[in-house]
Amino acid sequence: MKDVQSSYDDRNIAIDKVGIKNLKLPIVVRDRNRLKQNTVAEVNFYVDLPHHFKGTHMSRFVEILNEYRDSFEIDRLDNVLKTAKQKLKALRAHLELTFPYFLEKKAPVTGLPGMIDYLCTISAASNGNRKTDLIVTVRVPITTLCPCSKEISEYGAHNQRSVVTLTVRPNEFVWMEELIRLVEEQASCEIFSLLKRDDEKYVTEHAYDNPAFVEDIVRSITEQLAADKRIDWFSVESENFESIHNHSAYASIERNLKAEREEEERHPQMILKKRAESTV
Repeated sequence: MKDVQSSYDDRNIAIDKVGIKNLKLPIVVRDRNRLKQNTVAEVNFYVDLPHHFKGTHMSRFVEILNEYRDSFEIDRLDNVLKTAKQKLKALRAHLELTFPYFLEKKAPVTGLPGMIDYLCTISAASNGNRKTDLIVTVRVPITTLCPCSKEISEYGAHNQRSVVTLTVRPNEFVWMEELIRLVEEQASCEIFSLLKRDDEKYVTEHAYDNPAFVEDIVRSITEQLAADKRIDWFSVESENFESIHNHSAYASIERNLKAEREEEERHPQMILKKRAESTV
């Protein structure tokens, strides 16, 4: 049959990304405690298209995904992208997998177990012969309690449910569990799926003893990530769904740690001077 997609296009316009979006696919991802975890991903999968081709072959994206769906471990994504470039005659390929990732958490006092889902995204891009660019995102629900409310009120303080979105570009393998735990440790209190009365008393009092503005959350996470040599770049944003306002509170920080480290190696004295000036 005639291959219409491979026919010539005379408009001389290359396309940056072409492919499929929002494909639901059962996959297996690596789990720190249970080795592997079955989940369902929403997949976006693209390649570039040279100017002389009329179209790409959409069915080949699905074929490739089905070849690898039994294990989407991070160290295999490079193979997925290479296969896409070969089969679709492309120079660049891009893959995004967004999926719920489940962790068991025990209630803080009674120890009763419950499952919590975290929405995670693994994004990988292969450009030419360069190393695959990998980005990992975790979205972590937490509780925050307002320091101002606690300070000015004679009793009580308002709190809110918050969602922290942490995106990192690692230079070596990092567990999603590590990123999730890093965020939860900066919260006024973490969130649990199952709480009895003793547990509820604990989380309420724990949040009260650890008030945090939205600004505190992103700054505390930044402190932790800046010291982690496995992270080259990150973006962190926190949105607090206010309980006494009809708007959300928001803060974000983005840092290119790799560039900062390289600059520090080239000009160590200048960096020390800047740090000293920033503390004045």
